[in-house]
Amino acid sequence: MFTQANILVTGGTGSLGNELIRQLVSFNPNKIIVYTRNEASQMAMKRAFDDVRLSFCIGDIRDKDALVEACEGIDYVFHLAALKHVPICEEQPIEALKTNVIGTQNVIHAALQNRVKKVINMSTDKAADPSNFYGMTKAIGEKLMILSNHLNTGTKFICVRGGNILGTSGSVLPLFMKQIEESNEVRITDLRMTRFFMTQQEVSELLIEAAIKGKGGEIFVMAMPSCKILELAEVLIEASGKKDVRIVEHGIRPGEKIHELLISEYETHSAVHVGKQYIVVVPALNYFEWKNFYSAYPAVATRTYASNDVLMTKEEIKRMLQKGGFIA
Repeated sequence: MFTQANILVTGGTGSLGNELIRQLVSFNPNKIIVYTRNEASQMAMKRAFDDVRLSFCIGDIRDKDALVEACEGIDYVFHLAALKHVPICEEQPIEALKTNVIGTQNVIHAALQNRVKKVINMSTDKAADPSNFYGMTKAIGEKLMILSNHLNTGTKFICVRGGNILGTSGSVLPLFMKQIEESNEVRITDLRMTRFFMTQQEVSELLIEAAIKGKGGEIFVMAMPSCKILELAEVLIEASGKKDVRIVEHGIRPGEKIHELLISEYETHSAVHVGKQYIVVVPALNYFEWKNFYSAYPAVATRTYASNDVLMTKEEIKRMLQKGGFIA
């Protein structure tokens, strides 16, 4: 599918973007444009890949005209760029709105203008029944993407909803490891907190799977494992070999949930299991003629898929971290 294709990746210099592009290169595309506003990250990535098929474009998804120009001749867009830190979005909601909502609409506009074949939008579990501004902006982004399919231009828009991605910048895993190393202390907002986790490799594979199989309008959701953040911290402490590391509870932050949802109660009524690895939320609107395609798949149970439903054991957490190369 991607052989000799032209691909654009917004936010492609992040750790997830690096892994996604590493996988996309194996399909032998014609070119991949990495569209970000970070000059230093682009230079570092250019040296690391050293691949003539990669080109780099300095740009911001808030700049609609620049996006339209960058999308000329593009077949597939993977939209990863976002403001994603819950506290930042709570403190600066207008900036989150500009990037996560207006920026996403700009991506849609640029794709439609250039008759891109498919746009795959990276979303988050925080968009399911959102409680914070970040989740609200990503939920609106999902809606914008899904509803754009009815324009009948030939461009298909698909969403992928992930959980916490292990090892990405600003995520809890490198933060905890840094705290253990430097201060002999792990700070947790609430000891009851649970979260879904997936590796960069897994979410990249799902993005590619959604691009290949998506018909337009679906939300692809990884059936992710979840764990207690407290037990994740305990496994990291044990792996460090240190005996004097304390765990400190310092209070939940504005907008944070104790438990996350993968799929809302409303969405369970139109969601199906596609294999063991992922779930597809089928759009409820009737203008999607292909909806019958998913009727052959088993419907999900009528529940919300919360992160505290089925938790990993500490041994399973350890294996997950070993598989990701984070601990020995």
